[in-house]
Amino acid sequence: MNEHMQEILNALCDSTRRAALAILWDGGEHCVCELMDRLNASQSRMSRHMKVLREAGLVVDRRDAQWVRYRRNPDLPREIMAVISAVLTAEKILEREMT
Repeated sequence: MNEHMQEILNALCDSTRRAALAILWDGGEHCVCELMDRLNASQSRMSRHMKVLREAGLVVDRRDAQWVRYRRNPDLPREIMAVISAVLTAEKILEREMT
C-alpha cells in the first residue's frame, strides 16, 4: 500500500475526524469554532484532529482573522473522494441501524 493511502486510512480511523469530514463533505467552509461546537470538542483537540486531516491532504485551511476555516480539499483525486464518501456513507448507515 502506498504511503499516502496509509496516511489517509490512518486519518479516517478516528471517529472525531470522520465526523469532522462528514461536516466538511458538504463542500462548504466551516470555522474551527463550528466544528468544536458540533462535535463537542475542545479547541486543542479539534486543532490536533484537523492537523491530521490537513497533513493527509483531505482538507485545506484558510486563516480568517483569529479563526481558521476548513473545507475539503478540492484537488483530491476521484479515487480518494470515492474512498472517503464510501466510508462516510457506511458509517451513516451503521449509525441508523444501531438506533
